[in-house]
Amino acid sequence: MLKYAIKMLVGEKLKYYGIIIALSFGSFIIIQQAAIFVGLMSRTYSFIQDTSQGDIWVCDPMSKQIEDVQPLKDTDLFRVKSVDGVAWAVPLYRGKIKARLKNGQFTTCTIIGIDDATLIGGPSEFLEGSIYSLKEPDAIIVDAAGARGQLAITEGEREEPLRVGEILELNDKRAIVTGICNITRVFLTQPVLYTTYSRALSYSPPERKLLTFIAVKAKEGKDPRAVCRAIEKQTGLAAYTTYEFENKTLYYYLENTGIPLNFGIAVFLGFIIGTAVSGQTFYNFVLDNVRYLAVFKALGASNELLIKMTLLQITWVGIIGWGLGVGAAGIFGFLFRDTDLSFMFPWQLFYLSAFAVFFICTLSSLISLRKIMKIEPALVFKS
Repeated sequence: MLKYAIKMLVGEKLKYYGIIIALSFGSFIIIQQAAIFVGLMSRTYSFIQDTSQGDIWVCDPMSKQIEDVQPLKDTDLFRVKSVDGVAWAVPLYRGKIKARLKNGQFTTCTIIGIDDATLIGGPSEFLEGSIYSLKEPDAIIVDAAGARGQLAITEGEREEPLRVGEILELNDKRAIVTGICNITRVFLTQPVLYTTYSRALSYSPPERKLLTFIAVKAKEGKDPRAVCRAIEKQTGLAAYTTYEFENKTLYYYLENTGIPLNFGIAVFLGFIIGTAVSGQTFYNFVLDNVRYLAVFKALGASNELLIKMTLLQITWVGIIGWGLGVGAAGIFGFLFRDTDLSFMFPWQLFYLSAFAVFFICTLSSLISLRKIMKIEPALVFKS
């Protein structure tokens, strides 16, 4: 009987394809929008992920996330180093600065200052140059997206990307590009410049306090969370493990921006479209096959068997529709992989999308099950 259920479903080609298209479109919208949302949110803490040499981030207690910079005193670095369980601690500077290009155009950039001696905190993947090029006078390293984007020079109809050896002007001081690096795209689409900590301070406008973060490595065998608590108790500063600081930054954007609401509406619309269209189409399919179901019931088929047949049919089209939606979303992400579009498809989203689609299928089948339960065997004898 279950085999006949599939034959009945496939036999109604128009409705069969209609249900699959509805589920495919609904699952595509859900997966695509959710993947863009996940990718966009991952950019909020991408700098923390890229600066992975340490275990702990130390900052001012009033700092809410990675972009919320509350400068520390220079002496705070030595206070952190003195805490038991700290293997090493290095300064990090993160700020905004205007870069003047050779054509006179100004572009706002994010400037990162890393420890002069160890170069801890710098990028690890380079297209040109290396991290050691920062030892050269006036050296800076530019991220690849910024070099071919906002820092590119427009000449006529062509855009010439920033290259190694070219000179930028940062706060009326010369900066020579000595390397092009690859980093994870950041939430704010501004070029990222890396240089040494002391040089970053000289480029930046003078302030009384300029130390923004302290990167800390816990001693081997020490729990980073315990070291964080020790730093907080001894110095009065805020200390977070990398995971904690990522979550703190992520939750800040989730709670204080309209991004979750905007993407949530898009995902919800995909859910509604998939449920409404597939549910209506499947209900019409059941109506067209009421006489056949009545024959099965007259031959002794129970309501439980008819329900199993219906659930098998909706599961069949659900698997196909979900697979097509996942495939289309994957192709979409692949085609836009080298653009500014944020797209991330973690394995958790794979299973959540499957749950969402089959929940749509369940709702769609509920519309029809009530009709199936009321089928009378005598219907087959009516004209």
